[in-house]
Amino acid sequence: MTSRHVVSLATALLSLALAGPAIAADTAYGSQLMTPQERAEHRATLRGARTAAERDAYRQQHHEAMQARARERGVQLPDTPPAQGGGGNRRADGAGMGPRGGR
Repeated sequence: MTSRHVVSLATALLSLALAGPAIAADTAYGSQLMTPQERAEHRATLRGARTAAERDAYRQQHHEAMQARARERGVQLPDTPPAQGGGGNRRADGAGMGPRGGR
């Protein structure tokens, strides 16, 4: 690999790393109507939920709040929020990526 390729790859990775938080911030339903502080609080609330039911209840509450805010501002939001993330490494039983055989 030439130094030119290394520099090009490093530049691409740095750009992706810097854009990552901005991209993640925009995935929340109604994020365009939220302040950066509200988006951070939203993510923290979702991360802090102890169960899937708590997250679902919070998402429903957030969805209704964003719909109300959109109506107040005369903005149209989609009826359904975007698909929920979480990454492809999650198992159906909720276990993390620990050592194999330790179940």
